[in-house]
Amino acid sequence: MNTIHIIGGGLAGSEAAWRAAENGARVVLHEMRPVRGTDAHQTDGLAELVCSNSFRSDDAENNAVGLLHEEMRRAGSLILRSADAHRLPAGGALAVDRHGFSAAVTRALEDHPNISIERGEVAGLPPEDWTNVVVATGPLTSDALAQSIRTLTQDDGLAFFDAIAPIAHKESINFDICWMQSRYDKGEPGEEGAYVNCPFDEAGYRAFVAAVVAAEKVAAPEAAHSGPPPTSATSYPATARRGAATVGPPPGHIVTTPPNTRTKPPNQSHQTSGLMVNRYTASSVPCTEPAYTM
Repeated sequence: MNTIHIIGGGLAGSEAAWRAAENGARVVLHEMRPVRGTDAHQTDGLAELVCSNSFRSDDAENNAVGLLHEEMRRAGSLILRSADAHRLPAGGALAVDRHGFSAAVTRALEDHPNISIERGEVAGLPPEDWTNVVVATGPLTSDALAQSIRTLTQDDGLAFFDAIAPIAHKESINFDICWMQSRYDKGEPGEEGAYVNCPFDEAGYRAFVAAVVAAEKVAAPEAAHSGPPPTSATSYPATARRGAATVGPPPGHIVTTPPNTRTKPPNQSHQTSGLMVNRYTASSVPCTEPAYTM
């Protein structure tokens, strides 16, 4: 079998390399980091998570994403195996220690006898003697390769948008009002809640939205301003600027049942307005004083 060249060492590229190698193919995995960095990556690790550390729901019985997780596990997925090995409490979601997860994927690919990893940018379309190629460079494709793809496809609409979440520090949260609990009351038996639940009355919620809109923000890189305007996955601050109702939950939306009447919003039996803050998403490993990310 001819060598398979896989361009991009993210989630898709790493999984593709593993599966092809496990099936007996010779694989060259091309990753440009650390020779050339990106606006989002912080390390040279393969499958580095640069946004959320959550793979969403892990409920295989009631959720399509959870079912996909289970199918991937049964198929021998490297990504799911590494995620399970570095799992963090997150209620019914699959969240991971992002550094441990990336290190596990990197180590497995480096140690596989059928895989070689080449560090350096593929700055254009693959040469003709690469007869089997997978391009899995994702949203952080280099400018040169992206331009080559645009020329080949004659499509100027290549763009990707994702959200940047605001960070709330633990010491700013009033735990006389807020409580720890997993969303939809899911989680392992005896496990402390994976989220900080922050209920609001209307005045408090509107004050919070105003504070987010007025807060100091990270400037987006120039590349983020190209392409068509986003229609989904817009950042919380950008969405909040459209009005408090835009970022609020739908009426009657039940996320958790408050553990006692002291934490219930007035005249409500369930939390119907508030935030759920994952205790680990802003921190690479469990710790006693993490920052909390919304």
